[in-house]
Amino acid sequence: MNGTDIFEDKCFIIAEAGVNHNGSLELAYKLVDVAVKAGVDAVKFQTFKTENVVSKNAEKADYQKKTMGTGESQFEMIKKLELPFEDFKKIKKYCDKKGIIFLSTPFDYESADFLESLVPLYKIGSGEITNLPFLEYIAEKGKPIILSTGMSTLGEVEEAITTIINVNPSFFDTSHLSPLTSHASPLTLLHCISNYPAEYEDVNLKAMLTLKEAFKLPVGYSDHTLGIEVPIAAVAMGATIIEKHFTLDKNLSGPDHRASLEPDELKAMVKAIRNVEKSLGDGIKRPTQSELQVMKVVRRSLVAKKDIRAGETVKESDMLVKRPATGIPPKFKEIVIGMKPTRSIKKDELFNWEDFK
Repeated sequence: MNGTDIFEDKCFIIAEAGVNHNGSLELAYKLVDVAVKAGVDAVKFQTFKTENVVSKNAEKADYQKKTMGTGESQFEMIKKLELPFEDFKKIKKYCDKKGIIFLSTPFDYESADFLESLVPLYKIGSGEITNLPFLEYIAEKGKPIILSTGMSTLGEVEEAITTIINVNPSFFDTSHLSPLTSHASPLTLLHCISNYPAEYEDVNLKAMLTLKEAFKLPVGYSDHTLGIEVPIAAVAMGATIIEKHFTLDKNLSGPDHRASLEPDELKAMVKAIRNVEKSLGDGIKRPTQSELQVMKVVRRSLVAKKDIRAGETVKESDMLVKRPATGIPPKFKEIVIGMKPTRSIKKDELFNWEDFK
């Protein structure tokens, strides 16, 4: 499957399971079930060998200290959340059975190689945007890339994009894409705020549009705020991909559960996004089919203010403007003035062009 084939003319919604399986394959299966029930397009995990990613002296992020305490190192915390490669093969097989796309973010070269036969595209986390050798390695594999841009400046994003397209120029070729399918590009940028949870004041959704304008690439949004409002707003602003963390229970032990959606919230987000998509339309300003009947009822026509005899010259003082809109429209008032009806028109009766033939 070509990675771009999974996209349709709708927002591609990724339910980010991440490490919320807490190192349990059974919990991972349950997360897949929740994602399927919510109606997302893909469920995504994180694949890594802790020894290849985190040094044993690395500190936890502040949010990790708040959720997990300071009694263990980042290495020890991450190691507990690591799943063996064989488990990811099982999760991929389970996703296929359930009819949902399996994705996983690689955090090291070994994991990237392992995932190559399992995923239709590579999702790269924000922490790797300055890891240019890793971006080169991923680009060489030729699969579509979704690149998160949390914590980065516009210059750093440009450097990452340049690195990718220098390896494979086709990543920047969007000439074959129409506006409705522009998210089927080989490279998509995700605006992101890398804090868990992210504060609303920090989100800066307009930066997503800056990315789109600056690099002429499709954009999306990876959300870490509490609730579902911001990803819905992002879709209304043109996000072609939405990624959102979810969990079985926010009270589970783990660094990301508290900033994740519970099953009912994930389902509500998907429903809201699909409703917003329906509301966006094609941008052509015209009455809808449902408005045509209403139009006749609430718009107005020229109406006789008094009884008018056949052959009598119509004066301005002989007319009013009232509902419905099944007679002569008010904009033709000046034309009707001075005309003579061929029949008698009673008070409060609509004028029609046939009355003057």
